[in-house]
Amino acid sequence: MKVILLGPPGVGKGTQAQKLQQERGLRQISTGDILRQAIKNQTALRQQADDYLRRGELVPDELMLGLIAETLFGAEAPRDYVLDGFPRTIPQAEGLDKLFAQHGVSLDSVIQLSADPDAIVSRLSARRTCRKCNAVYNLLTNPPRDPLRCDACGGELYQREDDRVETITRRLQVYTKQTEPLAEYYRQRGQLKIVPADGTPSEVFQRIINAIGG
Repeated sequence: MKVILLGPPGVGKGTQAQKLQQERGLRQISTGDILRQAIKNQTALRQQADDYLRRGELVPDELMLGLIAETLFGAEAPRDYVLDGFPRTIPQAEGLDKLFAQHGVSLDSVIQLSADPDAIVSRLSARRTCRKCNAVYNLLTNPPRDPLRCDACGGELYQREDDRVETITRRLQVYTKQTEPLAEYYRQRGQLKIVPADGTPSEVFQRIINAIGG
């Protein structure tokens, strides 16, 4: 089973990819994990990626596709997996299609998690982080006993820059411009399945299972 998970920031892709790994045996493959691994490993491609990361630059599509190829078709290639956060652009999707064709692999499903943008902004902007132990709370879904203090250590809770309304709104705008066109790309190929992301993680997970025919 080869699945791609699409959706805007804060829609719950990471949570659902983890559940697919834990409950259905699909290895979660995220670009974040691949890039973090690039810092540890010393292959030529990973060293090149590390150079971009150290300069604070985006890793080019060609290099990112090379890292994906190493992960999906290298010595420790997984049989079943869910791609979380890749592809992000149409050129990446086209490159991934070529990789699959070269290795005789078929893509089973592309799941797009959908949610109201206002609901995403509301949920993400309600996150608070402890300055002392880095515990994360959500004033809407997982509130601390004291909205200003951490339950675990009593440290001050604050709102990270990434969780401010303005920052979240910009991230959603970038997603709409760069990544949302992927939905049309996969829709034209008859591979896209839209899954509402409202409700509990378990409810959303069951919708995904139904969509992929699990």
